[in-house]
Amino acid sequence: MANSGLLTAAEVELMQGLAQRVSATHPRLVNSDAAFGELAWNWGKGHVSHRASWPRRLWYADGNLVAWGWVHLPHRATLSDGSAKDVSGAYLAHQVHPSQAALIDEVIDWYDATAADVEKTVLPSASDEFALKRWAAHGYETDPSSLGDTGDWTQLNERDLADVEQAVLPDGYRFRTADEVGPEAAVQAHLDAWAPSRYSAEAYEGVRQTASYRGDLHILVEAPDATMASSTIMWLDEANKTAQFEPVGTHPNHRRRGLGRAMLLHAMNLARAAGASRMMVACLGARGYPEARGLYYSVGFRELSRDAPLIKAKTAKPVRR
Repeated sequence: MANSGLLTAAEVELMQGLAQRVSATHPRLVNSDAAFGELAWNWGKGHVSHRASWPRRLWYADGNLVAWGWVHLPHRATLSDGSAKDVSGAYLAHQVHPSQAALIDEVIDWYDATAADVEKTVLPSASDEFALKRWAAHGYETDPSSLGDTGDWTQLNERDLADVEQAVLPDGYRFRTADEVGPEAAVQAHLDAWAPSRYSAEAYEGVRQTASYRGDLHILVEAPDATMASSTIMWLDEANKTAQFEPVGTHPNHRRRGLGRAMLLHAMNLARAAGASRMMVACLGARGYPEARGLYYSVGFRELSRDAPLIKAKTAKPVRR
């Protein structure tokens, strides 16, 4: 059974439940944008401005969600500096439970019908051999833009929390939480780190509305001048005793001072105290983007899985069944 419509916060929570079930048995088959934390962050920050261009379809078996597709249709995004970015193609976030792997054909057919007349992209897990064959049968090919040192694909990294070193900040800096500093400072920290950005006070309110957001696990580093110099949100999956960083950023004027590393270490100790035994974080995987990967590797993360970026041009190839 399946149903279609526009994605709601309650459905995001159901999708997170599917992520938890897949993570428990097949962690390498969780698509990077279908992970527990990514779902909450992506829906929360964009649900007000882009919800009308976000059709979704959910598949159920025996009353349980077993697959979903969430299309990002062409749209215009307004950035924090007043500029606008036009997105002309479609993108699909999705997940299928391994026990219902054959549903991937229905997901693909629905995506092709929903975004029929535009270029379509998707990021299945490179470990999902069955799904990759089905995407190829429907005319999807490796995205040329993903190749080379500046390829646009994500790798998911993990580490255990059995032994996390203590964080050390430079003199004058201190750790804070979003509960302590309030929404305005939390939003500004993100804008400073990622400018120009689509983020806003309205977007942060959406993030706070998600069931898994916790202000005490939204960590910031305050500079001597009261600027929020670094920030990250941790998303705690209590069922799997796992937490995920998303996003992680540092103000340009405060980089190369060890703030990001110290914040991650401090946050991981908090995650362990909250019940997590494993930590996750995603980053761009291509060799031309070593900064974030190097930061995460410096605090013990290693690659778990990666995307296989695929694309389908406007002129479709016939499906081979």
